[in-house]
Amino acid sequence: MFFKTVRASALSPGMAANPYCDGNDVVGLPWVCPTAHRPTCILAGVPMPYWTDKVALITGGSGGLGSALGEAFAAAGAKVVLAARNTERLDSIAAGIRQAGRGVLAVPADVTQQADVENLVRRTIDEFGRLDVLVNAAGRSARGQVIDTTPEEFAELLELNFIAVVRCVRAAVPHLLKTHGHLVNISSLAGKAAVRYVGAYPATKFALGAYTQQLRLELSPGGLHVLLVSPGPIARPDATERYADQSAGLPERARKPGAGVKFRAIRPEDLSHAILRACERRRPELVYPPAVRFLLALGALSPRLGDWIVRRLT
Repeated sequence: MFFKTVRASALSPGMAANPYCDGNDVVGLPWVCPTAHRPTCILAGVPMPYWTDKVALITGGSGGLGSALGEAFAAAGAKVVLAARNTERLDSIAAGIRQAGRGVLAVPADVTQQADVENLVRRTIDEFGRLDVLVNAAGRSARGQVIDTTPEEFAELLELNFIAVVRCVRAAVPHLLKTHGHLVNISSLAGKAAVRYVGAYPATKFALGAYTQQLRLELSPGGLHVLLVSPGPIARPDATERYADQSAGLPERARKPGAGVKFRAIRPEDLSHAILRACERRRPELVYPPAVRFLLALGALSPRLGDWIVRRLT
């Protein structure tokens, strides 16, 4: 985190408080950041957490990375809105956050439905009066050979992993621009380098990556931070069996997380903390684990080498 300590007497009358400064909130007067929302605030003494009283809306919040992010934002001091289709699990996660004394709102929603998305954002603003973070964490993978994947299966997965994100972004961005907030799109390493036996999944995540870059280019000058997160397989209790019904006829490794990619599964808690840090620093992308960035760079320089690396790692 970044801080700048300035005596109150050093502030000129023209250095008015900036209510949307993206720095770490502090006890005392905020200092107008002179450099593109650099995390910089001041106080005469003790810094307070960056996320205090900010509002984070997270789709896919009933489990996996989504619920871990909800707990991480809440623990950091933010008020959290969790959205998902599974009402029972959603209420359970929200109850845990509420018991910890944090502000939380659970909103059952299907992000593939425009009316649900509009209601979700409206309820967030009605409840908390502002929106500082949107995390698009709803989504799923698939299993199957790409040649056997039908156009209808491509369309179904594209609807959830990409079109739903477009819906959520369009509904939330007017509010995020007001707060100079954060837009976080959860992609995958499969959106950087396609792998075998995951059907339409890489195509949907490549589309999400391109869309996120366009958003960053067009909206960053207005103060919005846009972050693309590209993680490896995330640890889940049901990881091995989750796609068992789609894996018939495929190699055994296709049943495993990431269709058998040879990376240790990522703890969602670890990735959540990394995402919060990336937001605080207003980074454009987060590849996790970070060491994979070198392999991705090699693959971009040489597609033949990239294919060899993918085959070796899956």
